[in-house]
Amino acid sequence: MSDEAHAHPATAATPARASVTSFEEQTRTASRPGPDSTPKRISTTEPRAATTAGAADSNRESRAEPSPGRRGGVQALAMRLHFYAGVFVAPFILVAAVTGALYAISPTLEQFVSRDLLTVDQSGAPRPLAQQIDAATALRPDLALVAVSPAPGATDTTRVIFADPALGESERHAVFVDPYTAEPVGESVVYGSSGALPLRTWIDHLHRDLHLGEPGRLYSELAASWLWIVALAGLALWWRRVRSRRSRNSAAWLSAPDRSRPGRLRNMNWHGAIGVWILPLAALLSVTGMTWSAYAGANIGDLRTQLDWTTPAVSTALGEGAPAAAPGGNHQHHGGVHAVGDPADSGSRAQEIDRAYAAAQAAGITQAVEITVPAKADRAYAVKERRLPGIYTVDSVAVDGRTGAITDRLDYADWPLMAKLTNWGIQFHMGLMFGLANQLLLLAAMIGLIVVIVLGYRMWWQRRPTRDAARFAFGRAPRRGVLRASSPWLVLPLLAAAVVVGWFVPLVGLSLLGFLVIDTLLGLRQRFATAGS
Repeated sequence: MSDEAHAHPATAATPARASVTSFEEQTRTASRPGPDSTPKRISTTEPRAATTAGAADSNRESRAEPSPGRRGGVQALAMRLHFYAGVFVAPFILVAAVTGALYAISPTLEQFVSRDLLTVDQSGAPRPLAQQIDAATALRPDLALVAVSPAPGATDTTRVIFADPALGESERHAVFVDPYTAEPVGESVVYGSSGALPLRTWIDHLHRDLHLGEPGRLYSELAASWLWIVALAGLALWWRRVRSRRSRNSAAWLSAPDRSRPGRLRNMNWHGAIGVWILPLAALLSVTGMTWSAYAGANIGDLRTQLDWTTPAVSTALGEGAPAAAPGGNHQHHGGVHAVGDPADSGSRAQEIDRAYAAAQAAGITQAVEITVPAKADRAYAVKERRLPGIYTVDSVAVDGRTGAITDRLDYADWPLMAKLTNWGIQFHMGLMFGLANQLLLLAAMIGLIVVIVLGYRMWWQRRPTRDAARFAFGRAPRRGVLRASSPWLVLPLLAAAVVVGWFVPLVGLSLLGFLVIDTLLGLRQRFATAGS
């Protein structure tokens, strides 16, 4: 939303002039000698400054929109962009913020709701992993074993994961086993590379597509694509507003609301200050969110491939001359590709999985892992660290299940820098980097974003014309004609940047064209109304 309350230049200057005029008249009247008094000399310097200081500072705070020029043109364009994006895109961002607040704390909700599946009482020494796998495969002999996640902690259960053709994309069936008794405690569908249970999966889809399927993903992509643009435009406007004050105009006041302002200016100060508080997180969530989107996400994926920023994967091929594994896509939490084996092989592979797990631990893979079962005999078991709170690396090894030999190793230190940053950003976005602290920080950011949007709409409502009380009216848009009046040296680079961003982030480009059409129609309507009057 626009952070600026703009009055017409003529009316913006009126209060200050009225105050000065009124004071001068009072001064002249008080200076005239009365019948029982002697002339008194009244100093007009200090009272006049005191009288006009507050009005002038308030006038500077709510003065007219920036005029076109080298500096004013950028501000005016930023204001118009911020206004239109705030009015038309903010509802999508608001929905994403509300669902994102729920998504932020979903890992903790999952731990509480599904604690009977996820936790057990510690009692004695754990049974061998092979026995735990045998117990799970005995419960579901009809399904193919595809992965095993040994209990990561002393009170955690082991997940034995099966492929189920009756499930949807990226869904698998998991049997949860007590590692101390080797008895199943329950079973459930798990989703994605993070193994989300049904509650977290439902929240994930709500945040991702509102349970509308692929068409619903357009809402989240539009919100993620515009969030960083709206935030940066708002920062530019807020910077100018704070620096234009007579007092309290240092950079520190960017993040400190001036609570002495009344009414709409108070809302504006809170709108700007809270926006600064949440700006770093909003930008991070916007960028990481776009990596999961349909259209911008595909372009980001292509760019990562061209720049060799893709997430590497350990090679599971056995034998000399085997091809290396293709770059993985484990940056995604919405899905994953898993090999599907033969149900008849589940029991015979339990010992091999146990051997592969022991070999990985001996090789230094000591964090929580998932062991992927190969679909073919000429492939090794991939043992890779899981994305869990407190685990910031994803080391992996490939193990020959028949011999326990390490056939390939990929340490997180060997990942490309951008692949590491992407993984950390995704982990933070999911609330899985710092555990509960990460989730509470995301929750606070989403609440702050909701407040900023609500304050923006309130300022827009307060900006509406109020002279005709019988006629319903919306808030006024910022002044038109800024682009035409700006210097070509400013316009051309901005247009080039808009074309590049619009091509790379298609929903931004299409919505920008929509804003242009709406703005043109409103301009024509205003022109015809003026001509008719």
